[in-house]
Amino acid sequence: MEPENNTRVSEFCLLGFSEDPELQPLIFGLFLSMYLVTVPGNLLIILATISDSHLHTPMYFFLSNLSFVDICFTSTTIPKMLVNIQTQSKAITYRSCITQMSFFLVFAELDNFLLAVMAYDRFVAICHPLHYTVIMNPRLCGLLVLVCWILSVLHALLHSLMVLRLSFCRDIEIPHFFCEPNHVVQLACSDTFLNDKLMDFTALLLASIALIGILYSYSKIVSSIRAISSARGKYKAFSTCASHLSIVSLFYGTGLGVYLSSAITQSSHSSATASVMYTVVTPMLNPFIYSLRNKDIKKSLKNLFGG
Repeated sequence: MEPENNTRVSEFCLLGFSEDPELQPLIFGLFLSMYLVTVPGNLLIILATISDSHLHTPMYFFLSNLSFVDICFTSTTIPKMLVNIQTQSKAITYRSCITQMSFFLVFAELDNFLLAVMAYDRFVAICHPLHYTVIMNPRLCGLLVLVCWILSVLHALLHSLMVLRLSFCRDIEIPHFFCEPNHVVQLACSDTFLNDKLMDFTALLLASIALIGILYSYSKIVSSIRAISSARGKYKAFSTCASHLSIVSLFYGTGLGVYLSSAITQSSHSSATASVMYTVVTPMLNPFIYSLRNKDIKKSLKNLFGG
């Protein structure tokens, strides 16, 4: 594999989780199963919200967008890994790697922003119930989703352009199952100081903005729930947030776990294993969390299948 003009290589090598041939069928079966659960599960959420007029509300509009993003998020990484295992090839072309990395950044950031928007939706519903339909009108909902897309695409574009300026002067082995941005940058042979600082700054800034929005929304929600006199009223108000709160905890908890795992162990394989939680497991569990805890979704799914 010869470098082209000493600036880029023709392809990368994705090492995955293990080089043991005996483990490959097990890894393939496990990830194929999770992918075949994730895609239909999130598609069902989308179909339920589209087909049932009772679910044509801001909360379910954002949920269907989250489900679509989760399908795309998982589809960015898993199919390529499955193909590589099946064909016994670890190669991914330079162009495909940059493309995969870009889409990964787009959908990861969209998850982050959509969870913040959904928290704001719950804040308005519980703290300002009489003005909910006026505030969360279709125009504002569409605008919020559009802003999420624009910010996510700009973030991914910035990082992709920064990676394109790097030089890769030797054979590249990425100790991951996809082109994870940090690993790609770390393997460059040119100066990566600007890339490292930019990645750290933007990741911290965007995650902080979303997380501060979520924490602020829930602090107001908790205050409003505490002011409700009846226990039944408190339970009803909290139950509308329970599913979203579970997904927020899962998403940020696993993301923090990946960061701590990378920082403490300094092991690429442990980092790859930990990243499965937020790239595969979280999108897979989202439909179950919403369908099991939400009577409206369960009723809509029963009607959808004639139950």
